[in-house]
Amino acid sequence: MRFIIMHRTNAHWEAGATPGPELIARVGALLGELAEAKVLLGAEGLRASSQGARLRASAGTCRVEKGPFAGGRELPGGFTILNAASLEDAVEWASRQAKVLGDAEIDVRPVTEPWDLGMVPRPPDLSTRRYMLLRKATAATEAGVAPPPEQLAELARIAEEARQSRAFVAAEEMRPSARGRRYKNSDGQVTATDGPFAESKELIAGYVVVAAESLEEAGRLALRYVEAVGAEEVDVRELE
Repeated sequence: MRFIIMHRTNAHWEAGATPGPELIARVGALLGELAEAKVLLGAEGLRASSQGARLRASAGTCRVEKGPFAGGRELPGGFTILNAASLEDAVEWASRQAKVLGDAEIDVRPVTEPWDLGMVPRPPDLSTRRYMLLRKATAATEAGVAPPPEQLAELARIAEEARQSRAFVAAEEMRPSARGRRYKNSDGQVTATDGPFAESKELIAGYVVVAAESLEEAGRLALRYVEAVGAEEVDVRELE
């Protein structure tokens, strides 16, 4: 089984702060241990929402709001990561998804790269960067209702076009939050609550994807993740 462990951002990171050496070292050490144990399947951080955009699609129309944006319906349902030449380019891919989905909300934010943190120089010949297109959960996805076949086919066609153009990086679909668990950290005291979740008001700051035999095993990894990133809230969700 595969699980995603996601932590939330706060005003500090939304203001554009970058992690210090100690935080980078802690997270790096955890990722190294997970990789050595062969359970790490992916990990990314996201830039502040001021560098992104939010799309709201309804009744055949799609509105785009440039960041920064406040948390609202922050219960994710899935995401795509693409290479794009600009935020506008990434928003165009997101708008195509939104038109297929109908009523949808999608956040587009840059993925944090090592050069964003000053760890290495930015490659001089790099003309694109990675963006996450984060789709919010709906009543249907939370109920575990599969999209209509024609909708799945059109989304697959868009993904294949992205692959052909070398824009596609990754995509994940999350199972209903009823199959997940939320951890809240208050002054070092961590409490766990089984799903389904209420919608959080804080944006996602980053995540790891891990292989685990059960939600309980993924939860043990989540507790280590809470400690490493100093997160106030972490969600564990099962992936399709």
